[in-house]
Amino acid sequence: MPFINLILLQAIAHLLADYTFQTKKMAVGKDKLGFKSKMLKWHIGIVFITSAILGLQWSFVPFSLAIALIHWLIDGCKPLMRRNIQLYKYVFFIDQTLHLLVFSLTVYLYTSYFNWKPLFGWELNSFVLVLILAFLFCTKPANILIREIFNAYEIFFEGGGEDLPNAGRLIGIIERWLVLVFIITGQFSAVGFLIGAKSILRFKDANLLKTEYVLVGTLLSFGIAVIQGVLIHKFGFLLS
Repeated sequence: MPFINLILLQAIAHLLADYTFQTKKMAVGKDKLGFKSKMLKWHIGIVFITSAILGLQWSFVPFSLAIALIHWLIDGCKPLMRRNIQLYKYVFFIDQTLHLLVFSLTVYLYTSYFNWKPLFGWELNSFVLVLILAFLFCTKPANILIREIFNAYEIFFEGGGEDLPNAGRLIGIIERWLVLVFIITGQFSAVGFLIGAKSILRFKDANLLKTEYVLVGTLLSFGIAVIQGVLIHKFGFLLS
């Protein structure tokens, strides 16, 4: 299944380039200055390298360059979109949808004209690639997605500085990984136990606004993991 394997690899490359390897300084710099930002150039270099490496074929390198150049155009225009009253809340979702369409269309065009086979005779397992993609998405990408959903719905909470820095992000990653493992292994009751345990620990705060804020974040976090777990089950069923 060349198309499925290659598009999974490019999705992994996108998550690595746009999240894992993109620092906060890079994101802020290119979001503010667009095409004028030096950070945008570094970011596009990373996009090209990750796409080319995970293309696993020399003939895909020009297509990786096309993905990187279009990525440059999209990210360079983000400051313009952020200044639009109707669009500024949804820039993240528009941006990610465009990137998804670009690398999907690129992979479709490539596999339509080239017989893609990984270098060195590697045999790729589609299900393993899906697992890698899911667990990777549950890290920084899921944290940023939840943040952008909060921003889109204008949900804000000014904390009192009592929480540990970045602790919430780490907790979210761990809980999503656990939910994925439980669903993949069929331990559905453990998911309920995990939700109950977190409810006891986090929702005992007397501050109603903070409780609601944490509740929304928790539901989004668990929802992302559960949806991915269900999709993984469906994908495994289609492969069998």
